[in-house]
Amino acid sequence: MTGDRAVWAVVLTTVGSEAEAEMIATAVIEAQLAACVSLFAIKSVYRWQGAVQREAEWQLVIKTRLDCFEALSVKVLKLHSYDIPELIALPIAEGSADYLSWLGQQVVGD
Repeated sequence: MTGDRAVWAVVLTTVGSEAEAEMIATAVIEAQLAACVSLFAIKSVYRWQGAVQREAEWQLVIKTRLDCFEALSVKVLKLHSYDIPELIALPIAEGSADYLSWLGQQVVGD
């Protein structure tokens, strides 16, 4: 499984605070649903309930296996404060063999 690049994904979600980002990141790492979560302060522009919004947010970039997406989603949605949070998975088409091997050692799933 570690050599098959098609099984890996980057999952994206945004949250409203650094504390929430840290809490979700820690939870998915402790549950071994992700190998690593990178956190970035960002500014988002989006339409919500008919109006354009501009908000400071935190972007979580979650490295995991595609087959863990459902369990990861359940965990994130349980902890997330937004009504309709972004939660998307982008397959990793290529990656260094050593890094993908490390991912495989960290992500257990359920």
